[in-house]
Amino acid sequence: MSEFSDHMLGEIPRRSKISRFRPAVVALIALAAILFQVYVPRFLEYLAYLELPLLVTVYFSLMKRGPVSGLFFGAAIGLVQDSLSHHPLGMFGIVKTLVGYFSANVSLRFDVDNVAIRFLLGFFFYLFHQFFFWVLVRALLDQPGDFDPRRELILGLLNAVVAIPLFQVLDRLKERG
Repeated sequence: MSEFSDHMLGEIPRRSKISRFRPAVVALIALAAILFQVYVPRFLEYLAYLELPLLVTVYFSLMKRGPVSGLFFGAAIGLVQDSLSHHPLGMFGIVKTLVGYFSANVSLRFDVDNVAIRFLLGFFFYLFHQFFFWVLVRALLDQPGDFDPRRELILGLLNAVVAIPLFQVLDRLKERG
């Protein structure tokens, strides 16, 4: 293989180290994202498209660079979001568990500090999240789901645009060391 492919597919690049955050900071950010998702759209309907718990799951899974920690983080955020939403318990938990696991795996292969990569990952994981949520609603609950590909592509782009400044703000909360 070439040097480029070895670098992209090899181990974590030296400059991309595992990031450390204070547990209280992670918990507060996750809780704030979930509360935003549950309560803000009730007052400002045009912000209902933002999937902040998903973006926070993607960010922390990418920064921890561990599939198991991404899996548990996604499950925790998803289950808390389920408990505060009108959906059956476990729907967001399952989907965000998958997102946490796969985003952590992606971080092992690519330099996720790049803005373009972060944009693409925000877009991809939004579509991934929405599609698998739709599949679960149809398969497990036997309910008709609403998945309009054109609408989801637009909302995926909007969430990816929001992900860039959000990830930059969260980067400033890393522990120095």
